[in-house]
Amino acid sequence: GTPAAEDFLPGALTDCAVASMVFSTVYGFDATKFPDAKPSALADFFDLEQFPGKRGLRRGPKINLELALMADGVPPAEVYEVLATPEGLDRAFAKLDSIKPQITWWEAGAQPPQLLADGEVAMTTAYNGRLFAAMVTEDKPFEIVWDGQVLEYELFAIPKGAPNRDEALDYIRFATGTERLAAQTKWISYGPARQSSIPLVGLFEDEETDMKPHLPTNEENLKTALQSSHEFWVDHEMEIAERFNT
Repeated sequence: GTPAAEDFLPGALTDCAVASMVFSTVYGFDATKFPDAKPSALADFFDLEQFPGKRGLRRGPKINLELALMADGVPPAEVYEVLATPEGLDRAFAKLDSIKPQITWWEAGAQPPQLLADGEVAMTTAYNGRLFAAMVTEDKPFEIVWDGQVLEYELFAIPKGAPNRDEALDYIRFATGTERLAAQTKWISYGPARQSSIPLVGLFEDEETDMKPHLPTNEENLKTALQSSHEFWVDHEMEIAERFNT
């Protein structure tokens, strides 16, 4: 009985698009490489002394700078406020510089699990669904650290002037219905964009793995999560990317 506009997660409905899935950037590691103490916090990713080894990061400033600030002690709710200042930007780059000699850059989503499997990195950021697939379908000894995960939406949009606008709207209504969004989790560990879908989440396609703990939207995983701000990056990406690339 809840109106759809109140059922979608914050930011999932905009003038331009309707969200379907929530995915996140997390970091993962090969558990066999850390037989004693295992990384458990975002700060551990930047701790080369206690957890030595190469670090995999996606090439580009977006999300890397947010992770750097959170690892440096900035609360998720204050990240973009801090990052919008010259001092905050310097702080984020300084944190990245602290591991710069150990960074291996990746660009495609399939690369991080492969870097881990090949032993080229000790830890790497990755899209949570990629790590889940390696862990569950390929039986890799990987573990995910959810602390400081950065959430983003997969969205449906209709180009202006599209000849089949009404049919497209009908499809989006269907595809973002409560049951359909819950059903998506049978094949991929991305969270549904509606609150009413979450109780309906069941098992993975292997009919064994409970998907709820593996979703970015799981209550436990959300405790220190950050919602990525497309508004911030629309305003600042060009100049920040230039500095990052330099």
